[in-house]
Amino acid sequence: MTHYLVLAMRKPDFDDAVVAPHRAFLDDLRGRGLLEITGGFSDGSGGAYVLKNVASLAEARAIAAADPLALHGSSDLVVHEWNTR
Repeated sequence: MTHYLVLAMRKPDFDDAVVAPHRAFLDDLRGRGLLEITGGFSDGSGGAYVLKNVASLAEARAIAAADPLALHGSSDLVVHEWNTR
């Protein structure tokens, strides 16, 4: 199964007000069966989440682009196709 790793790195002007909408976004993905795992980095620099049941890298990028972290410009999000075993 192909997974998509989304790395979200905070920008220097990160706005804490976007955290709650981001978590709601992740909850929605989980409810739709698209989220495998998520978590923040211990140093506070950002976090990552893994998408599943997504048809393509383009679709995974579209999902990440709808993340409030990206919409509000608080973090840089990069999506990688991840071949897991």
